[in-house]
Amino acid sequence: MAGTLSDNRGFALILTVLIISLTVALTLKFNKSMRSDLESAVSLRDGIATGCIAESGFNCAVAVLSEDASKNSYDSLNESWALSKTFSHNSSFMFEEGRFIVEILDLSGMIQINQLIDKDGNYSTGQKELLTRFLKSEQFGLDPEEVDDIVDAIKDWIDPDNEITGFGAEDSYYQAMEKPYSCGNAHFLCLEDLLYVRGITGGLYYGTEEKPGISYYMTVHGDGKININTADPLILKCLSEEIDREMVEKMVEYRRDEDMNLNDPTWYSSVSGMSSIIIDPELVTTMSTYFKVISLGIKDNMSKQISTIVKREGVTLKILSWKKE
Repeated sequence: MAGTLSDNRGFALILTVLIISLTVALTLKFNKSMRSDLESAVSLRDGIATGCIAESGFNCAVAVLSEDASKNSYDSLNESWALSKTFSHNSSFMFEEGRFIVEILDLSGMIQINQLIDKDGNYSTGQKELLTRFLKSEQFGLDPEEVDDIVDAIKDWIDPDNEITGFGAEDSYYQAMEKPYSCGNAHFLCLEDLLYVRGITGGLYYGTEEKPGISYYMTVHGDGKININTADPLILKCLSEEIDREMVEKMVEYRRDEDMNLNDPTWYSSVSGMSSIIIDPELVTTMSTYFKVISLGIKDNMSKQISTIVKREGVTLKILSWKKE
């Protein structure tokens, strides 16, 4: 009898230990699960908040661009939209936690690649000369023959026919590649499509440690007229065969002066040493229509970025593309 009681007590003790062990294990697992769910919830909350901060930065940029359009009839790098670092710096006062960094890029100050051909699919002479001078810039290190071939290949990619231009390329070339694809035969929808064109390598497009990439100076948007007030110095030099590096420096200095009148695209003729220079009036303007807005929302260690392309018509802005990362 005593032995049985002792055995029962031993069994009860073992059972109790097992129950306690199981309870502890389940509690630890539950706590870990709860902690994981809590961290996920916090991460989700902060992610949404950071995305909203990035959108606030975009909305701020849109407001600045709209207000700017109501002030004058030209655009320059002296205006508030081009000084986005200023309102980005003050963004921390708009939120209890977090801030945004906004950058507004004027696409109208870039080479507008889709304007290389006219409505009939033929070369637009002024645009061809501009693109040729641009690609022959010493920064890119291309041979003159390479440049001519690339220009022809770009023309073949966007014109509607299948006839090879000079030393360009049409379907017969692209279909014979190891991984064949068709020639576009239409305007570029995005600039990255240039990478499919014969002669456009990744190094030429993106740049290398030694050389810049052509993608930083080009866009698929625009009517072909470059804003001379906002164009990069490299592009300014390409506006005419007669413009040299010294003239470009003087142009940049001239347009930086807020007292100068930049409303007329022929202001360059007032620059010292440029009175005899003539730029094709079909290539330049002082108004900007297309902009790229990049807004980075930041909260603690988290960040969200929005990249958009907008078209400004008067004080109204239309979103052409929206990418949230």
